[in-house]
Amino acid sequence: MKTVKQILDKKGYQIHSVAPDSSVYEALQKMAEKGIGALIVLDGEDLAGIVSERDYARKIVLLGQRSADTPVKEIMTKNVICVSSNHGLEASLSIMSDKRVRHLVVRDDDRITGVISIGDVVKAIIDDQQFTIEQLHTYISGRG
Repeated sequence: MKTVKQILDKKGYQIHSVAPDSSVYEALQKMAEKGIGALIVLDGEDLAGIVSERDYARKIVLLGQRSADTPVKEIMTKNVICVSSNHGLEASLSIMSDKRVRHLVVRDDDRITGVISIGDVVKAIIDDQQFTIEQLHTYISGRG
């Protein structure tokens, strides 16, 4: 069974974060700079929430707010869904689908070890299926 750890081993364990009092504009700049769709919100060492491009679109743009004047803490999602690094990929995808979230924070022993996106999970599942198909094709054609 493929796990979240295998995604993090491949993509890296870097954690991109922002403080709750940072402006939404600063958070957006950081997301654009890193090429990511969400940032963990850390209050010191504590997980305070997660802020995503979706939060921006729904809570700033649609409500006519200004990103430069609005702190991240006003739009972040506070109830962050977390999984451990040994969590299975299919189970992680199911959580994302059921909870309608695109990012999961990875925590091991109360320590944040990474973040995975729905794109990361789908890619890993497709890669695994493609490998299985290639192996079966090799076996069936007698080249293995």
